[in-house]
Amino acid sequence: MLRYLNVLAIGALVGSAVYAYSIKYETILYSEQIVKIQHQINAENDKINMLRAEWSYLMRPERLQTLSDRHLDLQQLAHSQIILSANDMPDQPPKVDSIGRKLEALGLSDLGDMAPRNEKKPVAKASVRPAR
Repeated sequence: MLRYLNVLAIGALVGSAVYAYSIKYETILYSEQIVKIQHQINAENDKINMLRAEWSYLMRPERLQTLSDRHLDLQQLAHSQIILSANDMPDQPPKVDSIGRKLEALGLSDLGDMAPRNEKKPVAKASVRPAR
């Protein structure tokens, strides 16, 4: 009976050691995958930064002006082409009290009596004593 318990204990010890090493190597594998993905992220960020730099280089105003002069048949804008007066401007929309309308629709418009009032409290004047 004692030998069976010894064999069982040794088997449990070997099994737990195998399990511990398998967890260790899985952890190493996952950490290597994390490092690999971080390198990929850094490489993608470098590509994004390079593309942004190329975009800003290609969108320089002086370059765009020369390209538009060369390929587009555009004329300069004259001041007489801008015809806009104050009467042509749209009017501002009327201010709407949407909360007030909702209260009126609910029949609660006469709650104005319950609203707090901004009454000024009388201020007591301090008397000033002459210095001695």
